[in-house]
Amino acid sequence: MKIIKPSTMALVMAISSSFAMAADGWYPSAYGPKDEIGAANLLSPAVVRQAASLVKTGKTYPLAVPVSKDLPAFRHRSFKLYNIQPGEQGGQTLGPNKFSFNDELAVAWTGVGTQLNGIGHIGIDNVYYNGNKARDFVTVEGVKKLGVEKVPPLVTRGVVLDMTAHFGKAIVPGGTVFTVADIKAVLKKEHLVLRTGDVVLFNTGWLELIGKDDKQFLETEPGIDMAAAQWLADQGIVAFGGDTWASEVYPNPTGEEFPVNQYMLAKRGIYNLELIDSRALVRDQAWEFLFVLGQPLYVGSTQVNINPVAIR
Repeated sequence: MKIIKPSTMALVMAISSSFAMAADGWYPSAYGPKDEIGAANLLSPAVVRQAASLVKTGKTYPLAVPVSKDLPAFRHRSFKLYNIQPGEQGGQTLGPNKFSFNDELAVAWTGVGTQLNGIGHIGIDNVYYNGNKARDFVTVEGVKKLGVEKVPPLVTRGVVLDMTAHFGKAIVPGGTVFTVADIKAVLKKEHLVLRTGDVVLFNTGWLELIGKDDKQFLETEPGIDMAAAQWLADQGIVAFGGDTWASEVYPNPTGEEFPVNQYMLAKRGIYNLELIDSRALVRDQAWEFLFVLGQPLYVGSTQVNINPVAIR
């Protein structure tokens, strides 16, 4: 039986009631009208201690994919890296000890590769998390609110749901919808119950397409639908994601453009983790683990490359 502390229950009730009371249905946030970190508010010391107790073997798993110019990326995005040796042209060195060094210049979108999508990344008609209007905080040099530099370390329990086993496919076909019933079935099979503060990751086999069929990789993907998103959010999760590039079914059967991301980020303040490499976790049947993420603090960015770590 899952025991919910009174403080947690009060917070859940506050979240539910805030949506009902808000004039437009989804803001201000349950965490206060000035809040900028959303569901990360759920990461209490108790949640961290409970997650740390999952470490039994000390084995670590990097969860990112390597980033290069060849990695397929969403629509307009690209990544270019240049090696520069300042002052070393023609084989020159510096000082009597012949000092030489390499420096790298990256010309890139911050949303290439494994990434954290912050709650300022996705909006609804130019309104973002907690009712922040684009005209009030978005500038060409970055956002003045909801930037990834505000996100605290995400240290909590992570769970991986193996949808390849559930659907009996090494690569779950693009357009496959993950329903609430599907998620509950996988949780039952893996003997898991979701807890407040969890990070939920889906393993679909989608990374296997990289370098083999980049066109298919970017044109479609399997993932959760709106009902599943609402159910996950109601469990009190902090972040969702997996090995796809949008973490929701695409194209959406309704014809809408990324409605799950709108709901999770803008309305519920829940972070999206994209292109998470969970293959090693699945091989080891490491269904739950300590999830650790301290993202680069790019001031004014709404998304950033990451390499989270799972420890079991």
